[in-house]
Amino acid sequence: MSQIFQESPQVTVLNRGNYSDLDTCLSLQRQSFLTEGQESKSVRKNHLLNLKRMLNENRTEIINAINSDYGNRSYHETLLAEVITVTDDINQNIKHLNKWMKVQKRKVDKSMYFGAKNRVVPQALGVVGLIIPWNFPLNLSFVGLSAAFAAGNRAMVKMSENSYHLCTLLQQLSPKYFPREKLAFFTETGNVGVEFSKLPFDHLMFTGSGTTGRKVMASAASNLTPVTLELGGKSPAIIDPEFPLKTAVERIMFVKQFNAGQICTTVDYAFVHEDQIDGFVNEVMAWVNKHCPSIMSDDFTSIIDDKSFERLNETIKDAEQKGAQIINVNDESPNQEKRKFPIYLVLNTTDEMIISKRETFGPILMVKTYKEPDDVIEYINSKDKPLAMYPFSNNNQLVDRYINSILSGGVSVNDALFHVGQHDLPFGGIGASGMGHYHGYEGFLTFSKLRPVFYQARFSSMKFLMPPYGNFATKTLNFLAKLKS
Repeated sequence: MSQIFQESPQVTVLNRGNYSDLDTCLSLQRQSFLTEGQESKSVRKNHLLNLKRMLNENRTEIINAINSDYGNRSYHETLLAEVITVTDDINQNIKHLNKWMKVQKRKVDKSMYFGAKNRVVPQALGVVGLIIPWNFPLNLSFVGLSAAFAAGNRAMVKMSENSYHLCTLLQQLSPKYFPREKLAFFTETGNVGVEFSKLPFDHLMFTGSGTTGRKVMASAASNLTPVTLELGGKSPAIIDPEFPLKTAVERIMFVKQFNAGQICTTVDYAFVHEDQIDGFVNEVMAWVNKHCPSIMSDDFTSIIDDKSFERLNETIKDAEQKGAQIINVNDESPNQEKRKFPIYLVLNTTDEMIISKRETFGPILMVKTYKEPDDVIEYINSKDKPLAMYPFSNNNQLVDRYINSILSGGVSVNDALFHVGQHDLPFGGIGASGMGHYHGYEGFLTFSKLRPVFYQARFSSMKFLMPPYGNFATKTLNFLAKLKS
């Protein structure tokens, strides 16, 4: 879809150095939470339904806004990754809300607390902050909101400066579905993200780069605000030489070209057995020629901005200058005006190259060869823990070996990316790729306080164990110590 806004709607933005609107909104939402207390199931369900209505009743405008922010964003990719995935996530949260909100019974030590009861009560934290990147702005904001609302929280959302048109639209739409004391969106106008991360939220979720994630965590630490960090990293695919090569290539390349590779869980690089490298390259060439023959197609998403476009150019030039084999699979030059970047394969890389050091975040696939699984395990474990790992093999023992030997945030076996779309699987990183989880029940837990409640019985045996400690207390405690030893 190529239609974009003809005019940019006016947005009320924060002046640099004046962030009083952030403080005012937080105070408003916190006071609302304290006044109204914990939300009932029906209220939470209504908020989730309104979130879904906000998306579906304004679907065309939202898709157009995202397209405008990108310059060209594949209509079908937005529909699949943003609209359908978000709607399904909200539906799943509504479906399971009653079960998740139930008070849990827990066991009591009857030898010491006979007649008492233990319960765990899931309760909302209060006000949560969400810092959202530009690559899947609707998905990452609404899936986060879906979890936060299911848990009964208020939310403030800080969008990326590259999501200006979408944020503008959401700021206009949100008051029609939610009062400001429940939900508010903020655009980036210069240093807003820094000030946003300094607010004393009850929980803060950030999705973005590791470099920025460290700064967000440092800011949150001053308020002891707990954080969920969804970062990135270099996620590998590993192709078993016994696995059908054509199948592996079509699944890897579909994910690699999706959103022009601008996905934190895309395949950053692929391990191919040294005997199959020529076959792999030929299969990639054939797949791209069939499915993505020209980067100028509306189906091929633009790079988000000039800075990112130049970063990809720099990555290719650096690798070429340092001796890598560069294959422009589309056989087209990068188009600066439209910010369209061809699909590249980069072979024979070394650790000194930029492509080996940082997440590519574009349609560039580094290809590494290996002889034995040990080579793969040793290499990946020598780097930061990736956000995802993608083993392609029908050998269950080999797959289990990779899963047990290499830590990553998540895994898709015999495919890539799609573990992220499973609503009953938690999503999150580990180490340098992030901390904490959301999606499904784990999202509900992330934004909830599992509050332990102990109910003492009408009669408490503890009254016999109060000081001054006599012979009875000595015998009883010695007996209990022996019993539990």
